Amino acid sequence: MLNTKKAPTFQYGIEITKPFSKEMYDHNDMIAYEMKAILRSEITEAHMRATGTLAATGGMDKGEKDLRKIGTAIEGAGYGDGYDFDKIRDNILNTLTNIANWSLHQEYGYLCSEGIVPKLSKKMLGFDKAEDGCWDCYWIDGEELNNKLK
Repeated sequence: MLNTKKAPTFQYGIEITKPFSKEMYDHNDMIAYEMKAILRSEITEAHMRATGTLAATGGMDKGEKDLRKIGTAIEGAGYGDGYDFDKIRDNILNTLTNIANWSLHQEYGYLCSEGIVPKLSKKMLGFDKAEDGCWDCYWIDGEELNNKLK
C-alpha cells in the first residue's frame, strides 16, 4: 500500500496543524489584539454617538443601533429598550477582554459584513474552512489586497 501523506498547508508562512502549533496560537493572538483594539474604538465611538457627545454620520440613532449590534455579537445576547448606554458599553468591553479567539473570529466577520468594523490584512488560522470572498470575511483576500496596493 502506498503512503499518500498530504502535503502541509501554509498561510502567512505558518504551517496549519491540528492541534494548533505555538506559531498558530501566536498569530491568532496577534490578530485578536488588532480586532480588540478596533472594537474598543468602535464601541467607544458608537457610545459617544448614541449619547450625543459625538456628532457623526447617522447621528444618535445609528450610534445606538451600532452599540446594540456590537453588544449582541460580542455578548451573544441582545440589548432591548431600557438598557442604559453606559451599562451596554461597559458590559461589552468587559466581555471583550476575555472573549475566546474562535468567537472573536466569528463575530468580527459578522460585524465586518455589517459595515461596523474594517477588514484586516490577515485572518486567524485554523478555525474554519471559509474561503476568501465569503459573506463574512473580515480579511482582505489576495486580489482585493493587490487592487488596494495599485
